[in-house]
Amino acid sequence: QLQLVESGGGLVQTGGSVKLSCAASGDSLDDYSIGWFRQAPGKERERVSCFSSRDSITYRDSVKGRFTASRDNAKKMAFLQMSSLKPEDTGLYYCAAVKYWWCADFAWGEFESWGQGTQVTVSS
Repeated sequence: QLQLVESGGGLVQTGGSVKLSCAASGDSLDDYSIGWFRQAPGKERERVSCFSSRDSITYRDSVKGRFTASRDNAKKMAFLQMSSLKPEDTGLYYCAAVKYWWCADFAWGEFESWGQGTQVTVSS
């Protein structure tokens, strides 16, 4: 089973950018689909993006054109580049992994490994 550690969060102004990293250990990343989730205070956790093991990427509508997911299996890393940030992007961001070739509509609980989260705060 994978162990995941996120990094790269912080405080950023509206319109700014930040790149999150997710470092994996414990297994090869090749067969895993990697999801990015976020949770804002008082709100439900939501899936932001998912990068399947077969290189298919999905985004929720509110981040399309602003966020870009990527991965480097050789380095066991996944990334989420976030640009044109808005205050509503504020939240605790998590990466998660599931050993399946496709992201489908997998929700948080259907993933198998989760990181501890990294905070992103967008100031207005």
